[in-house]
Amino acid sequence: MLIETLGAARDMGRLNQILGVLIRHGFGDSVRRLGLTERLERAGHALKWDHATDLARLEPPVQLRLAIEELGPTFVKLGQILAGRADLFGPEYIAEFEKLHSHVPAVPLDSLRTQLREDLGGEPEDVFARFDPEPLAAASIAQVHRARLKDGTEVVVKIRRPGITDTIEADLRLLGRIAAVAEAELPSLKPYRPQHLVRELARSLKRELDLASECRSAERIAANLVPLPWIVVPKVHWQHTTERVNVQDFVGGVAGNDLAGLDLNGFDRKLLAQRGSQAVLKMIVQDGFFHADPHPGNVFYLEGNRIAFIDFGMVGRLSQRRREELLNLLLGLIERSPQTVADVLLDWTGDEHGVNLALLETEIEVFVDQYHGTPLAQLNLGQMLADVTTILREHHLGLPSDMALLIKAFITLEGMGRRLDPEFHMTTEALPQLRQLVRARYQPKVVATRAWQTLRRTLAVAEQLPHDVSRLLRNARRGRVHVGIELAHLKRVGDQIDRAANRLTMALVIAALIIGSSIVMTVKGGPTLFGLPAFGFIGFAGAFIGGLWLVRAIWRSSKGRDVGDDGA
Repeated sequence: MLIETLGAARDMGRLNQILGVLIRHGFGDSVRRLGLTERLERAGHALKWDHATDLARLEPPVQLRLAIEELGPTFVKLGQILAGRADLFGPEYIAEFEKLHSHVPAVPLDSLRTQLREDLGGEPEDVFARFDPEPLAAASIAQVHRARLKDGTEVVVKIRRPGITDTIEADLRLLGRIAAVAEAELPSLKPYRPQHLVRELARSLKRELDLASECRSAERIAANLVPLPWIVVPKVHWQHTTERVNVQDFVGGVAGNDLAGLDLNGFDRKLLAQRGSQAVLKMIVQDGFFHADPHPGNVFYLEGNRIAFIDFGMVGRLSQRRREELLNLLLGLIERSPQTVADVLLDWTGDEHGVNLALLETEIEVFVDQYHGTPLAQLNLGQMLADVTTILREHHLGLPSDMALLIKAFITLEGMGRRLDPEFHMTTEALPQLRQLVRARYQPKVVATRAWQTLRRTLAVAEQLPHDVSRLLRNARRGRVHVGIELAHLKRVGDQIDRAANRLTMALVIAALIIGSSIVMTVKGGPTLFGLPAFGFIGFAGAFIGGLWLVRAIWRSSKGRDVGDDGA
């Protein structure tokens, strides 16, 4: 039963709500294709058709965005993740996903008091010298209030909304089961890897729900950016920070999207763009730990042309191997080396969906080669990365999730740099740092360290080899070693042989019926039917029906081969 597949009865109410929203926004056909017709019929009470006519006039990307916003925090976060998957969705969908905001009405302070007393150890008015009951901002997961510590420090208090964890956990359970059904019932969705996206969403939400984890990420980035004194990360006040509430220094400055305020207060926009790009490149390429949601609302400009980053609920991580691959990719794009770009992307995507790798490599080479001879200052690195992901999407290939998140952050920050300074070019800022990192990678000390690590791993494998061989031989003597051979078309050949055997068996049965019935017809006596011996008549009738089945089966098989040949 599908209802059993979708899980416990405790999630059925939420499932009704989700289906109702999807249907109201024009996705009823998708719900039916997932096999949720029974649930669809029971979701009628959740439907509100007041604005059905207006919704019908909207484009599908807009309808999807509105449905996501109505479904709440879990789905908004999923949409924000999808906003970085230009390798999976077209620009019209990405543009709508980027509009997703989780702003919702604030929770009254009285509804937060019980939770705050548990986390702070007292009433907020007693813990702080001042606590503003009106929030600065309210989102679907948490809301922020201004306060002042006893020592006079201005801070913000971020409070997780009560009950939000239960809602998100229920949504994730349902999304996980629906994703599994979608991959099984809708093969066209397999390249999008729905189950993988849900797992990625679950990891992201788990980190964002833990407000103390956000503070640990902030402190890690602050430590990495110490060499850049013009970058500010708010200080965390751990004595008041728990999983459900955190307290950080208040950052007052010019908002990231207030360009008029920058000019009014005499900021050097060109210098801000340069400093921002240096910080971003250091986080991504050198440290491998970066702010993954750097939209203008999370950036403030401070006196002295300093830049403050806030809200580290979404961060990205890159392994050393990924950083080296990214370094090669960026250098390949900047230096117009198509083979380098193709090699990196093919390593990332592989041949998972049976794509024509030769064709993909040719398209990448043609794309990169078109920039040959273009002045460095005219290269738009963010747009180049976006175009590369478009090529991958057309081949139904997806980037690794960590790289998709990074490319989104990179493109967003380059756009902010261009808004600050129309003449800003990330390529001119990035190239010196990238070349410096390449040189550093091949310094004698670094090469020697890598060689020593490789030697240690090799020696460890060699040391373990006799034990592994001994265990293999022992299992072989006990009959525990199995050799599996997988042939691509073996199952299809087996099915064809099975069908042929069935038809041959039926033909033998028909022949036996005909011969036996003929013999019975010559024997006088016994029951008759239509003036003929009854058993002989029944035998001939059975042979006739079996013959019709056999002819039909052969005709359908022949027709199927003809269709297959036409589509080849």
